Amino acid sequence: MKIKCALFGSALFIFCIGAAQAQNKVDLSASQMPSVLTVPPEAQPSDHFSAEAATNAYLAQIPPAARARSDAYFEGGYWLLLWDFLMSAVIYWLLLHFGWSAKMRDLAERLTRLKPLQTFVYWLQFMIITSILGFPLAAYEGYFREWKYGLATQTFGPWMVDQLKGLLIGVVLGGMLVMFLAGIVRRFPRTWHIWAAVVTTLFVVFAAMIVPVVIVPMFNTVTRLDDPKITAPILSLARANGIPARDVYQVDASKQSTRMSANVSGFGKTMRITLNDNLLRRGSPEEIQEAMGHEMGHYVLNHIPKFILFSFVVIVTGFWLLRSTLDWSLARWGESWKIRGLTDIAALPLYLLLGSIYLFVLTPILNTETRTQELEADMYGLNASRQPDGGAQGAIHLGEYRKMSPGPLEEWFFYDHPSGRTRIYNAMRWKAENLQLFKTPAAQ
Repeated sequence: MKIKCALFGSALFIFCIGAAQAQNKVDLSASQMPSVLTVPPEAQPSDHFSAEAATNAYLAQIPPAARARSDAYFEGGYWLLLWDFLMSAVIYWLLLHFGWSAKMRDLAERLTRLKPLQTFVYWLQFMIITSILGFPLAAYEGYFREWKYGLATQTFGPWMVDQLKGLLIGVVLGGMLVMFLAGIVRRFPRTWHIWAAVVTTLFVVFAAMIVPVVIVPMFNTVTRLDDPKITAPILSLARANGIPARDVYQVDASKQSTRMSANVSGFGKTMRITLNDNLLRRGSPEEIQEAMGHEMGHYVLNHIPKFILFSFVVIVTGFWLLRSTLDWSLARWGESWKIRGLTDIAALPLYLLLGSIYLFVLTPILNTETRTQELEADMYGLNASRQPDGGAQGAIHLGEYRKMSPGPLEEWFFYDHPSGRTRIYNAMRWKAENLQLFKTPAAQ
Protein backbone atom coordinates (compact mmCIF):
# COMPACT_ATOMS: atom_id res chain seq x y z
CA MET A 1 0.00 0.00 0.00
CA LYS A 2 2.85 2.37 0.86
CA ILE A 3 4.58 1.88 -2.48
CA LYS A 4 1.32 2.43 -4.33
CA CYS A 5 0.71 5.67 -2.43
CA ALA A 6 4.25 6.90 -3.15
CA LEU A 7 3.97 6.12 -6.84
CA PHE A 8 0.51 7.70 -7.05
CA GLY A 9 1.77 10.83 -5.30
CA SER A 10 4.69 11.19 -7.70
CA ALA A 11 2.45 10.54 -10.71
CA LEU A 12 0.02 13.20 -9.48
CA PHE A 13 2.93 15.60 -9.04
CA ILE A 14 4.06 14.88 -12.61
CA PHE A 15 0.60 15.68 -13.92
CA CYS A 16 0.34 18.88 -11.90
CA ILE A 17 3.68 20.34 -12.93
CA GLY A 18 3.02 19.35 -16.53
CA ALA A 19 -0.30 21.16 -16.44
CA ALA A 20 1.29 24.14 -14.71
CA GLN A 21 4.13 24.47 -17.21
CA ALA A 22 5.70 27.91 -17.01
CA GLN A 23 4.68 29.53 -20.24
CA ASN A 24 5.19 33.04 -18.91
CA LYS A 25 8.74 33.35 -20.11
CA VAL A 26 10.83 35.87 -18.22
CA ASP A 27 12.79 38.33 -20.36
CA LEU A 28 16.43 37.54 -19.61
CA SER A 29 17.94 39.47 -22.49
CA ALA A 30 19.52 42.02 -20.15
CA SER A 31 21.45 39.27 -18.34
CA GLN A 32 22.74 37.29 -21.32
CA MET A 33 26.35 36.98 -22.35
CA PRO A 34 27.08 39.09 -25.45
CA SER A 35 26.85 37.05 -28.64
CA VAL A 36 29.30 39.25 -30.54
CA LEU A 37 32.59 39.83 -28.78
CA THR A 38 35.34 42.14 -29.98
CA VAL A 39 39.02 42.04 -29.14
CA PRO A 40 39.43 44.79 -26.52
CA PRO A 41 42.28 47.33 -26.93
CA GLU A 42 44.16 45.76 -24.01
CA ALA A 43 44.18 42.41 -25.86
CA GLN A 44 45.55 43.87 -29.10
CA PRO A 45 49.19 42.95 -29.82
CA SER A 46 51.59 45.62 -28.61
CA ASP A 47 55.00 45.99 -27.00
CA HIS A 48 53.35 46.54 -23.60
CA PHE A 49 50.90 43.61 -23.89
CA SER A 50 49.87 42.21 -20.50
CA ALA A 51 48.05 38.90 -20.14
CA GLU A 52 46.48 40.06 -16.88
CA ALA A 53 45.24 43.34 -18.36
CA ALA A 54 43.91 41.55 -21.46
CA THR A 55 42.09 39.03 -19.26
CA ASN A 56 40.47 41.77 -17.19
CA ALA A 57 39.45 43.61 -20.37
CA TYR A 58 37.70 40.53 -21.72
CA LEU A 59 35.95 39.96 -18.39
CA ALA A 60 34.83 43.60 -18.41
CA GLN A 61 32.79 42.85 -21.55
CA ILE A 62 30.46 40.69 -19.46
CA PRO A 63 27.42 42.67 -18.26
CA PRO A 64 27.13 42.63 -14.44
CA ALA A 65 23.65 41.09 -14.69
CA ALA A 66 25.01 38.26 -16.85
CA ARG A 67 27.81 37.57 -14.40
CA ALA A 68 25.36 37.53 -11.46
CA ARG A 69 23.04 35.18 -13.34
CA SER A 70 25.77 32.67 -14.27
CA ASP A 71 27.21 32.80 -10.74
CA ALA A 72 23.79 32.07 -9.23
CA TYR A 73 23.16 29.21 -11.65
CA PHE A 74 26.51 27.54 -11.08
CA GLU A 75 26.53 28.02 -7.31
CA GLY A 76 23.04 26.51 -7.16
CA GLY A 77 24.56 23.45 -8.77
CA TYR A 78 26.72 22.94 -5.68
CA TRP A 79 23.58 22.26 -3.64
CA LEU A 80 22.08 20.12 -6.38
CA LEU A 81 25.16 17.91 -6.24
CA LEU A 82 24.26 17.22 -2.61
CA TRP A 83 20.50 16.91 -3.18
CA ASP A 84 21.01 14.49 -6.10
CA PHE A 85 23.13 12.28 -3.87
CA LEU A 86 20.69 12.45 -0.96
CA MET A 87 17.68 11.80 -3.19
CA SER A 88 19.30 8.69 -4.65
CA ALA A 89 20.37 7.48 -1.21
CA VAL A 90 16.85 7.96 0.21
CA ILE A 91 15.24 6.12 -2.71
CA TYR A 92 17.62 3.17 -2.35
CA TRP A 93 16.98 3.10 1.40
CA LEU A 94 13.20 3.16 0.89
CA LEU A 95 13.40 0.20 -1.49
CA LEU A 96 15.36 -1.75 1.10
CA HIS A 97 13.73 -0.63 4.36
CA PHE A 98 10.12 -1.19 3.32
CA GLY A 99 10.85 -4.45 1.54
CA TRP A 100 9.91 -3.08 -1.89
CA SER A 101 13.06 -4.49 -3.43
CA ALA A 102 12.24 -7.98 -2.12
CA LYS A 103 8.70 -7.70 -3.52
CA MET A 104 10.10 -6.72 -6.92
CA ARG A 105 12.36 -9.80 -6.81
CA ASP A 106 9.43 -12.02 -5.84
CA LEU A 107 7.38 -10.72 -8.77
CA ALA A 108 10.27 -11.38 -11.16
CA GLU A 109 10.58 -14.94 -9.87
CA ARG A 110 6.87 -15.54 -10.35
CA LEU A 111 7.05 -14.38 -13.96
CA THR A 112 10.02 -16.51 -15.07
CA ARG A 113 12.34 -19.22 -13.81
CA LEU A 114 15.34 -18.07 -15.86
CA LYS A 115 17.80 -16.16 -13.68
CA PRO A 116 18.90 -13.65 -16.40
CA LEU A 117 15.26 -12.84 -17.19
CA GLN A 118 14.48 -12.51 -13.49
CA THR A 119 17.29 -9.99 -13.27
CA PHE A 120 15.95 -8.03 -16.25
CA VAL A 121 12.36 -8.02 -14.94
CA TYR A 122 13.65 -6.76 -11.59
CA TRP A 123 15.72 -4.08 -13.37
CA LEU A 124 12.69 -2.93 -15.37
CA GLN A 125 10.68 -2.47 -12.15
CA PHE A 126 13.64 -0.77 -10.50
CA MET A 127 14.09 1.76 -13.31
CA ILE A 128 10.40 2.66 -13.44
CA ILE A 129 9.99 3.08 -9.68
CA THR A 130 13.21 5.04 -9.11
CA SER A 131 12.47 7.28 -12.10
CA ILE A 132 9.03 8.13 -10.73
CA LEU A 133 10.24 8.72 -7.18
CA GLY A 134 13.13 10.87 -8.39
CA PHE A 135 11.11 12.77 -10.96
CA PRO A 136 10.25 15.89 -8.88
CA LEU A 137 13.93 16.76 -8.42
CA ALA A 138 14.80 15.73 -11.97
CA ALA A 139 12.04 17.95 -13.39
CA TYR A 140 13.18 20.92 -11.34
CA GLU A 141 16.84 20.40 -12.18
CA GLY A 142 16.53 19.48 -15.83
CA TYR A 143 13.54 21.54 -16.92
CA PHE A 144 12.19 24.31 -14.68
CA ARG A 145 15.58 25.51 -13.48
CA GLU A 146 16.95 25.56 -17.05
CA TRP A 147 14.04 27.73 -18.14
CA LYS A 148 14.48 30.00 -15.12
CA TYR A 149 18.05 30.78 -16.18
CA GLY A 150 17.28 31.05 -19.90
CA LEU A 151 19.21 27.95 -20.94
CA ALA A 152 16.28 25.82 -22.15
CA THR A 153 14.40 26.04 -25.45
CA GLN A 154 12.32 22.87 -25.15
CA THR A 155 8.74 22.84 -23.90
CA PHE A 156 7.55 20.33 -21.34
CA GLY A 157 6.05 17.80 -23.75
CA PRO A 158 9.17 17.27 -25.90
CA TRP A 159 11.29 17.34 -22.75
CA MET A 160 9.21 14.50 -21.30
CA VAL A 161 9.62 12.54 -24.54
CA ASP A 162 13.40 12.86 -24.20
CA GLN A 163 13.17 11.67 -20.58
CA LEU A 164 11.22 8.61 -21.68
CA LYS A 165 13.83 7.91 -24.35
CA GLY A 166 16.52 8.14 -21.70
CA LEU A 167 14.54 5.77 -19.51
CA LEU A 168 14.27 3.29 -22.38
CA ILE A 169 18.02 3.47 -23.03
CA GLY A 170 18.66 2.95 -19.32
CA VAL A 171 16.37 -0.07 -19.27
CA VAL A 172 18.05 -1.70 -22.28
CA LEU A 173 21.73 -0.87 -21.74
CA GLY A 174 21.51 -0.93 -17.96
CA GLY A 175 19.62 -4.21 -18.11
CA MET A 176 22.38 -5.76 -20.22
CA LEU A 177 25.05 -4.65 -17.75
CA VAL A 178 23.09 -5.72 -14.65
CA MET A 179 22.39 -9.16 -16.14
CA PHE A 180 26.10 -9.64 -16.84
CA LEU A 181 27.11 -8.46 -13.37
CA ALA A 182 24.45 -10.54 -11.60
CA GLY A 183 25.62 -13.58 -13.53
CA ILE A 184 29.22 -12.90 -12.49
CA VAL A 185 28.25 -12.63 -8.81
CA ARG A 186 26.44 -15.98 -9.02
CA ARG A 187 29.24 -17.68 -10.96
CA PHE A 188 32.23 -16.29 -9.03
CA PRO A 189 31.08 -15.64 -5.43
CA ARG A 190 34.67 -15.16 -4.18
CA THR A 191 36.23 -13.13 -7.00
CA TRP A 192 33.16 -11.46 -8.50
CA HIS A 193 34.46 -7.96 -7.74
CA ILE A 194 37.47 -8.47 -10.05
CA TRP A 195 35.46 -9.75 -13.00
CA ALA A 196 32.72 -7.18 -12.43
CA ALA A 197 35.30 -4.38 -12.68
CA VAL A 198 36.57 -5.76 -15.99
CA VAL A 199 33.07 -6.13 -17.46
CA THR A 200 32.04 -2.63 -16.30
CA THR A 201 35.14 -1.09 -17.91
CA LEU A 202 34.44 -2.92 -21.19
CA PHE A 203 30.90 -1.59 -21.01
CA VAL A 204 32.29 1.97 -20.71
CA VAL A 205 34.28 1.39 -23.91
CA PHE A 206 31.22 -0.02 -25.66
CA ALA A 207 29.12 2.98 -24.60
CA ALA A 208 31.78 5.41 -25.89
CA MET A 209 31.66 3.69 -29.28
CA ILE A 210 27.89 3.74 -29.74
CA VAL A 211 27.04 7.17 -28.32
CA PRO A 212 27.73 9.29 -31.47
CA VAL A 213 26.16 6.86 -33.95
CA VAL A 214 23.32 5.31 -31.92
CA ILE A 215 22.42 7.37 -28.85
CA VAL A 216 22.81 10.97 -30.07
CA PRO A 217 20.58 10.46 -33.17
CA MET A 218 17.78 9.28 -30.85
CA PHE A 219 17.58 12.81 -29.40
CA ASN A 220 18.85 15.08 -32.17
CA THR A 221 19.26 15.27 -35.90
CA VAL A 222 22.88 14.92 -36.96
CA THR A 223 23.71 16.12 -40.48
CA ARG A 224 26.87 16.54 -42.51
CA LEU A 225 28.03 20.16 -42.55
CA ASP A 226 28.58 21.35 -46.12
CA ASP A 227 29.66 24.99 -45.66
CA PRO A 228 33.29 25.04 -46.90
CA LYS A 229 33.96 28.31 -45.06
CA ILE A 230 33.51 26.38 -41.83
CA THR A 231 34.57 22.86 -42.77
CA ALA A 232 37.73 23.68 -44.76
CA PRO A 233 39.66 25.21 -41.82
CA ILE A 234 38.44 22.46 -39.47
CA LEU A 235 39.41 19.59 -41.78
CA SER A 236 42.73 21.26 -42.52
CA LEU A 237 43.31 21.48 -38.77
CA ALA A 238 42.35 17.83 -38.40
CA ARG A 239 44.73 16.68 -41.16
CA ALA A 240 47.55 18.77 -39.72
CA ASN A 241 47.07 17.02 -36.39
CA GLY A 242 46.82 13.48 -37.72
CA ILE A 243 43.07 13.05 -37.20
CA PRO A 244 41.45 10.78 -39.84
CA ALA A 245 38.30 12.87 -40.36
CA ARG A 246 36.76 13.46 -43.77
CA ASP A 247 33.55 15.16 -42.70
CA VAL A 248 32.27 17.60 -40.11
CA TYR A 249 28.83 17.10 -38.59
CA GLN A 250 26.36 19.44 -36.95
CA VAL A 251 23.70 18.62 -34.40
CA ASP A 252 20.53 20.61 -33.78
CA ALA A 253 21.12 21.13 -30.05
CA SER A 254 19.12 24.38 -30.15
CA LYS A 255 15.92 22.33 -30.00
CA GLN A 256 16.75 21.66 -26.35
CA SER A 257 19.18 24.29 -25.12
CA THR A 258 21.09 27.50 -25.79
CA ARG A 259 24.41 25.92 -24.77
CA MET A 260 27.27 26.02 -27.26
CA SER A 261 29.51 22.98 -27.69
CA ALA A 262 31.63 20.89 -30.02
CA ASN A 263 33.23 17.50 -29.70
CA VAL A 264 35.34 14.81 -31.28
CA SER A 265 33.42 11.77 -30.08
CA GLY A 266 33.36 8.04 -30.59
CA PHE A 267 36.06 5.42 -30.54
CA GLY A 268 37.86 3.83 -33.48
CA LYS A 269 35.73 3.81 -36.61
CA THR A 270 32.85 5.63 -34.89
CA MET A 271 34.98 8.77 -34.31
CA ARG A 272 33.45 11.96 -35.70
CA ILE A 273 33.83 15.77 -35.42
CA THR A 274 30.59 17.48 -34.39
CA LEU A 275 29.58 21.09 -33.73
CA ASN A 276 26.21 22.10 -32.37
CA ASP A 277 24.15 24.70 -34.17
CA ASN A 278 24.34 27.16 -31.27
CA LEU A 279 28.10 27.38 -31.75
CA LEU A 280 27.69 27.76 -35.51
CA ARG A 281 25.13 30.51 -35.06
CA ARG A 282 26.78 32.55 -32.30
CA GLY A 283 30.48 31.71 -32.46
CA SER A 284 33.01 33.65 -34.50
CA PRO A 285 35.20 31.72 -36.99
CA GLU A 286 38.11 32.12 -34.58
CA GLU A 287 36.03 30.75 -31.71
CA ILE A 288 34.90 27.75 -33.76
CA GLN A 289 38.47 26.95 -34.84
CA GLU A 290 39.79 27.16 -31.27
CA ALA A 291 36.91 25.01 -30.00
CA MET A 292 37.68 22.35 -32.60
CA GLY A 293 41.40 22.56 -31.81
CA HIS A 294 40.48 21.87 -28.20
CA GLU A 295 38.35 18.85 -29.10
CA MET A 296 41.06 17.51 -31.41
CA GLY A 297 43.44 17.82 -28.48
CA HIS A 298 41.36 15.25 -26.62
CA TYR A 299 41.85 12.87 -29.55
CA VAL A 300 45.56 13.47 -30.19
CA LEU A 301 46.46 13.39 -26.49
CA ASN A 302 44.65 10.04 -26.14
CA HIS A 303 42.33 11.36 -23.49
CA ILE A 304 39.69 8.72 -24.18
CA PRO A 305 42.07 5.77 -23.54
CA LYS A 306 43.50 7.60 -20.52
CA PHE A 307 40.00 8.23 -19.20
CA ILE A 308 39.17 4.55 -19.65
CA LEU A 309 42.34 3.59 -17.73
CA PHE A 310 41.49 6.08 -14.97
CA SER A 311 37.92 4.76 -14.89
CA PHE A 312 39.26 1.22 -14.56
CA VAL A 313 41.25 2.21 -11.47
CA VAL A 314 38.20 3.93 -9.98
CA ILE A 315 35.96 0.97 -10.83
CA VAL A 316 38.38 -1.66 -9.47
CA THR A 317 38.79 0.31 -6.24
CA GLY A 318 35.04 0.79 -5.97
CA PHE A 319 34.23 -2.89 -6.41
CA TRP A 320 36.92 -3.85 -3.91
CA LEU A 321 35.41 -1.49 -1.33
CA LEU A 322 31.96 -2.76 -2.24
CA ARG A 323 33.07 -6.34 -1.64
CA SER A 324 34.53 -5.30 1.71
CA THR A 325 31.36 -3.61 2.99
CA LEU A 326 28.57 -5.76 1.55
CA ASP A 327 29.02 -8.74 3.87
CA TRP A 328 28.88 -6.53 6.95
CA SER A 329 25.82 -4.62 5.66
CA LEU A 330 23.92 -7.79 4.77
CA ALA A 331 24.79 -9.43 8.09
CA ARG A 332 23.38 -6.42 9.93
CA TRP A 333 20.27 -5.61 7.89
CA GLY A 334 19.84 -8.32 5.26
CA GLU A 335 17.27 -10.33 7.20
CA SER A 336 15.04 -7.34 7.95
CA TRP A 337 15.26 -6.33 4.27
CA LYS A 338 14.37 -9.91 3.23
CA ILE A 339 17.56 -10.21 1.17
CA ARG A 340 18.79 -13.78 0.86
CA GLY A 341 22.45 -13.03 0.34
CA LEU A 342 25.10 -11.55 -1.91
CA THR A 343 23.69 -13.13 -5.08
CA ASP A 344 20.12 -11.91 -4.46
CA ILE A 345 19.12 -9.29 -7.07
CA ALA A 346 17.04 -7.62 -4.33
CA ALA A 347 20.37 -6.43 -2.91
CA LEU A 348 20.87 -4.14 -5.94
CA PRO A 349 19.75 -0.96 -4.10
CA LEU A 350 22.39 -1.71 -1.46
CA TYR A 351 25.06 -2.11 -4.15
CA LEU A 352 24.03 1.23 -5.66
CA LEU A 353 23.75 2.98 -2.30
CA LEU A 354 27.30 2.03 -1.34
CA GLY A 355 28.53 2.87 -4.84
CA SER A 356 26.90 6.31 -4.79
CA ILE A 357 28.54 7.10 -1.44
CA TYR A 358 31.91 6.12 -2.90
CA LEU A 359 31.49 8.29 -6.00
CA PHE A 360 30.16 11.24 -3.97
CA VAL A 361 33.26 11.18 -1.76
CA LEU A 362 35.42 11.02 -4.89
CA THR A 363 33.79 14.12 -6.43
CA PRO A 364 36.83 16.45 -6.17
CA ILE A 365 39.17 13.73 -7.45
CA LEU A 366 36.93 12.91 -10.42
CA ASN A 367 36.56 16.62 -11.21
CA THR A 368 40.31 17.17 -10.98
CA GLU A 369 41.05 14.35 -13.42
CA THR A 370 38.57 15.71 -15.96
CA ARG A 371 39.63 19.32 -15.41
CA THR A 372 43.27 18.36 -15.99
CA GLN A 373 42.42 16.78 -19.33
CA GLU A 374 40.36 19.83 -20.29
CA LEU A 375 43.27 22.12 -19.45
CA GLU A 376 45.61 20.00 -21.58
CA ALA A 377 43.12 20.16 -24.45
CA ASP A 378 42.89 23.94 -24.02
CA MET A 379 46.64 24.31 -24.43
CA TYR A 380 46.70 21.92 -27.38
CA GLY A 381 43.85 23.82 -29.00
CA LEU A 382 45.69 27.12 -28.66
CA ASN A 383 48.86 25.70 -30.20
CA ALA A 384 46.93 24.00 -33.01
CA SER A 385 44.49 26.75 -33.95
CA ARG A 386 46.55 29.81 -32.91
CA GLN A 387 43.29 31.55 -31.97
CA PRO A 388 43.74 32.87 -28.41
CA ASP A 389 41.03 35.49 -28.84
CA GLY A 390 38.68 32.79 -30.07
CA GLY A 391 39.49 30.88 -26.89
CA ALA A 392 38.68 33.93 -24.76
CA GLN A 393 35.41 34.47 -26.59
CA GLY A 394 34.46 30.82 -26.14
CA ALA A 395 35.20 30.98 -22.40
CA ILE A 396 32.82 33.92 -22.05
CA HIS A 397 30.05 32.15 -23.95
CA LEU A 398 30.48 29.05 -21.79
CA GLY A 399 30.28 31.42 -18.83
CA GLU A 400 26.52 31.59 -19.39
CA TYR A 401 26.27 28.52 -17.17
CA ARG A 402 29.67 28.45 -15.44
CA LYS A 403 30.87 30.86 -12.79
CA MET A 404 33.68 32.86 -14.36
CA SER A 405 35.87 33.68 -11.35
CA PRO A 406 35.71 31.12 -8.52
CA GLY A 407 38.11 30.85 -5.62
CA PRO A 408 40.96 28.29 -5.87
CA LEU A 409 39.34 25.78 -3.46
CA GLU A 410 35.96 26.26 -5.12
CA GLU A 411 37.44 25.55 -8.55
CA TRP A 412 39.30 22.46 -7.27
CA PHE A 413 36.24 20.91 -5.65
CA PHE A 414 33.36 21.75 -8.01
CA TYR A 415 34.80 22.40 -11.48
CA ASP A 416 35.25 19.64 -14.05
CA HIS A 417 36.55 22.28 -16.53
CA PRO A 418 38.91 25.19 -15.94
CA SER A 419 37.03 28.33 -14.92
CA GLY A 420 36.37 31.05 -17.47
CA ARG A 421 38.95 33.38 -15.93
CA THR A 422 41.58 30.63 -15.98
CA ARG A 423 40.87 29.86 -19.62
CA ILE A 424 40.99 33.50 -20.72
CA TYR A 425 44.19 34.12 -18.81
CA ASN A 426 45.84 31.03 -20.31
CA ALA A 427 44.80 32.18 -23.80
CA MET A 428 46.17 35.67 -23.22
CA ARG A 429 49.38 34.29 -21.73
CA TRP A 430 49.79 32.14 -24.84
CA LYS A 431 49.21 35.24 -26.95
CA ALA A 432 51.80 37.18 -24.96
CA GLU A 433 54.39 34.51 -25.76
CA ASN A 434 53.48 34.48 -29.46
CA LEU A 435 52.90 38.16 -30.24
CA GLN A 436 54.95 37.88 -33.44
CA LEU A 437 52.09 35.86 -34.96
CA PHE A 438 49.70 38.78 -34.57
CA LYS A 439 51.81 41.84 -35.34
CA THR A 440 51.47 43.32 -38.77
CA PRO A 441 54.88 43.31 -40.55
CA ALA A 442 56.37 46.77 -40.95
CA ALA A 443 56.09 48.30 -44.41
CA GLN A 444 59.22 47.77 -46.52
